[in-house]
Amino acid sequence: MKFNQSLLSISLACCAVFTPVSLLQRQAIAGEVSEPITSETTTPTLTPAISNEAAPAETVPPAETKVMATRLVLKLKERKVYAYQNDKVLASYPVAIGKKGWETPKGNFVVRNMVVNPKWKNPWNGKISAPGPNSPLGERWIGFATKGKNVIGFHGTPGEHVMGQAVSHGCVRMRNKDIKALYELVDKGIPVIVQ
Repeated sequence: MKFNQSLLSISLACCAVFTPVSLLQRQAIAGEVSEPITSETTTPTLTPAISNEAAPAETVPPAETKVMATRLVLKLKERKVYAYQNDKVLASYPVAIGKKGWETPKGNFVVRNMVVNPKWKNPWNGKISAPGPNSPLGERWIGFATKGKNVIGFHGTPGEHVMGQAVSHGCVRMRNKDIKALYELVDKGIPVIVQ
């Protein structure tokens, strides 16, 4: 089940794209993030109209099966993430990864949380960015790891020109259109392999 979140307090580990150079020395102090706060979204229950006549079985269309990834593989050297369903590649997307000293962690992880239109709280001044495509976290968040107190995840970015580069503080930045497509392929609990 996917969750919405009213506030995602993620700091330097993910989004230093707007960090002034003078503040970079404070990274170690301000580099903590708190676990995202989520709340389930509720959808109103719709009651179909009641009829005495049952529709013939042949007029009922078959239920559509949504194709879902069974694992994600992030290849750091290629700067790409691959969504697999068993052994079949469903999609691949270019990414930006952690820079030297803030490398994206390698290993086996799982999708921990997912957020539509996350908000970002600046660790230095407490200012909360408005959600949306111009937010430092873009339009989607898929959290998969922790590195100390920092939360690492895939997220959108308004700086889409950085794809293929090592520029983040550990997070995996994606074009907004790509993170939205990836978000539809995954669910909480699926493996994320970073190599």
